[in-house]
Parts: sequence; structure tokens; C-alpha cells
Amino acid sequence: MTAAPHSKLAHAPIALFTTAMGVFGLSLATRAAGLDAISVAVGALGSVLFIGLIVLFVVKMIRHPKAMEAEWHHPVKLAFFPAASISALLMATFLHPLLPDAAHVIWLLGATSQGVLTLVVISAWISHRAFGPGQLSPAWFIPAVGNVMAPFGGIPLGYVELSWYFFAVGLLFWLVLLTLVFNRLIFHDPLPEKLRPTIVILIAPPALAFLTWVAFHDGTLDAGGRMLINLGYFFTALVALQLPALLRLPFALSFWALSFPLAAITTASFRFAELTGSTLHLVLGYGLLIALALALAVLTIHTVRAIISGALFQPD
Repeated sequence: MTAAPHSKLAHAPIALFTTAMGVFGLSLATRAAGLDAISVAVGALGSVLFIGLIVLFVVKMIRHPKAMEAEWHHPVKLAFFPAASISALLMATFLHPLLPDAAHVIWLLGATSQGVLTLVVISAWISHRAFGPGQLSPAWFIPAVGNVMAPFGGIPLGYVELSWYFFAVGLLFWLVLLTLVFNRLIFHDPLPEKLRPTIVILIAPPALAFLTWVAFHDGTLDAGGRMLINLGYFFTALVALQLPALLRLPFALSFWALSFPLAAITTASFRFAELTGSTLHLVLGYGLLIALALALAVLTIHTVRAIISGALFQPD
């Protein structure tokens, strides 16, 4: 029996914001490829999607506050709340060349939200609440390591010192959580099926850190930048080996975790090619861009089907 509309709203997962991250990621990747018209069209779609999700969850908060509270106290879903603030940062980055005044406002709102959510979520992690190894996944990167996204848009907008703050926090927790996640993956039970696609998130931190590092150094490529992008390629290759097993899994919203990390390494490849004149990295960038576009098309089809069938709004 199909759930009533109000019950569907109550079970709308906060992880839906990862869809906006993926769409904005495609927009920024196509911009890096020089496909400006496509970038604007995709970014406009991402903006509409993001605003729609904000409205959706404001209504959910008003009508179903206990459902929102339950997600906040859920040890896995808690990590997805900052996907909203990261989406705002991505929207600001997209808008900067088009509507700079709006980009400033949105970036400041996104950065403030990200900073607050990082502190609150990490405080929850170290509070009296007990977390076990089974609740840890690469999705935990989103609240803390997601901070490395802020400088990508913040530096061009002139918020350099604030961007250094976010970069420092994100880089520190990348090292901390990377260690914890690998301990979880190697020495404990496999990730649950719904969370296995989140392993792709491992690609995003070094790719984003590369883009930010180069921006901090005025487009100069040094040893630090080369190290970061090559770490991004290592994790991309590592994830590629896991991909056949992932593709055999039934669709879940967590598959959207594939989109933004893939967009990050695609954008990083184009940026590296631009700085060095490397044909290899340019070709790699276009190959990754094709894979990203195909991934988003497939994810969109599966997500629309899940929305129509009501499968996306089932309680966990």
C-alpha cells in the first residue's frame, strides 16, 4: 500500500542533499572543461533542486519535528546534515562568475552553517553518546572533511583567511577519519549494503584539497599540490576496483555518494592539465567527465523511480 503524502514527507531522508552536491559537481566539472553553456544549464538545475530541498526540509521540520529529531540522533544519518551546507557552498561557487553579489551572501550562509554543523556534529561524536565501529563509514567525512570545499569558492570571493580556517579543519579531520575508516574497513565487519557506495567519498578530500591548495598559491603548482592530486588518483583507482561489487547492489540513495567525489577528481584533472599542459590529464579529465555524466543520468533515473514507487520514503 502506498504511503500517504504526509508520511512520505516524514520519511524524506536528509541524504537527499547529496543529489544537489552531485548536480553542482557536474556543473563545476563542465566549467573546468570549458563547456560554459552546459555548466550554466546544469548549475541552474542544481540551484532549483537545492532550493526545492530547502523548502522540503523546512516543511518537514515544521510538520514532523520528531522525524527530523530522529534523523539528527541517528548515528549514520547525522553525518548527512552538512550536505545541505556544502550544497550552499557549491551553489555560491557556481554563481560567482554569474551573480557575484548573490554568491557572497550564499557562501557566507553556507560557510556559517558548515562551521556550526562541524562543531555540533563533532561535539556529538565525542559526547556521552556511544558510537561503535559498525556505525562508522566514509559518510563521516561530510561534516568535518567537507570543510575543504569552502575555500574553493571562498578564495575567489575574497574570504582568504576564513578559507584557511576551513582548509585547516578539513585537512586535520581528513587524516583522523581516514585512519579510523580504514581501521573500520580492514578489521571489522563489512559495511552494510546501503552504506557500501559511500566508499567513493574517499576520492573527494585529496581532489578538493588539491584545488584549494593551488588556489591558495595563486595557481602555482608545487610538491604539495602534486602529492594531493596523486592521492586523489590513488583513491580513484582503489574505488574502481570495488566498483563491480558496488554495481551489483540494489539501488539506495547512498549511491549518490559516487557523484560529487567523481566530479571533484574530474575538476582536479582539468585544473592540473591547465597548469601543466599535460595532454594525459586533459584526456583523463574528459574520460572522467563522461563517466560522471553517465553516472548522474543513471542515478537520476533510479532516484525518480524510487520517488514514484515510494521506496525512497520507507522508514529504516
